[in-house]
Amino acid sequence: MKEDKWLFEITPKNNLLDFNFKEIWSYRDLLFLFVKRDVITLYKQTILGPLWYLIQPLFTSIIFTLVFNTIAGIETGSIPPFLFNLAGVTIWNYFKECLTATSDTFKKNEAIFGKVYFPRVIMPISIVISNLLKFGIQIFIFICFYAYYYFNGYNITPNKYILFFPVLIIAMGMIGLGLGMIISSMVTKYRDLTFLVAFGVQLLMYLSAVMYPLDLMRDKLSDGYGGADYSWIVDYNPIAHLIEFGRFILLNDGNYSAFGIMYTSVFTLFVFFLGLLIFNKTEKTFIDTI
Repeated sequence: MKEDKWLFEITPKNNLLDFNFKEIWSYRDLLFLFVKRDVITLYKQTILGPLWYLIQPLFTSIIFTLVFNTIAGIETGSIPPFLFNLAGVTIWNYFKECLTATSDTFKKNEAIFGKVYFPRVIMPISIVISNLLKFGIQIFIFICFYAYYYFNGYNITPNKYILFFPVLIIAMGMIGLGLGMIISSMVTKYRDLTFLVAFGVQLLMYLSAVMYPLDLMRDKLSDGYGGADYSWIVDYNPIAHLIEFGRFILLNDGNYSAFGIMYTSVFTLFVFFLGLLIFNKTEKTFIDTI
């Protein structure tokens, strides 16, 4: 008797490490559909539309310049303080948006997840991709101010490692995605974690050298309260290394270490695959607990 050949077979997933990238690729049309939906809904029924993504980093950079550079007197060398802050804020915003938007994936999409099957990880991936549009708008305004300061005689030039800037942004997205998937999986059982995300992200920003040089932060923390050395907070913060390396690439200012690059690379891959592992495990039972 000839066996029937089925187009698709739905079978239980028993392998915890089965990430099934082939299945994700087969749903790429749905992925781009979600990206398109995210982009369209962002600007629907808004007055200023994409201008909001220009206003936020500009006003944040202005406030940082007034508070940290003018009042607190933090020096940024030959780099204009506003441009220094704008570079850090622009890179940080992409990570923040990826983390906060993916941290409640199961909660926000429980209706559609309970009705139709598709690889659930497509949803947070689509958020990371759609956030690239926001980042593109913000990096454009950074380039405009960069050109303004350059043609006004400031000694600023991009570093020879500028070609690695896309890799840096991919790393930011992967860390945000990995942490977001971990938190999203935990939110299915502990709803109050959503309230802690915004607070935690705000604290992380101040520990990630967004508005001051990494070396200055390390020096200040090395002689902290009671004479204790807290510089490890910076040394083991991958976001701080990424932001410092990003400013080094864009402004040719600051420094980076081989340890920082290696540590950040390992941390990025570890968090991404750990988040994917936990997310895949949670998607099998989340509908019973959410």
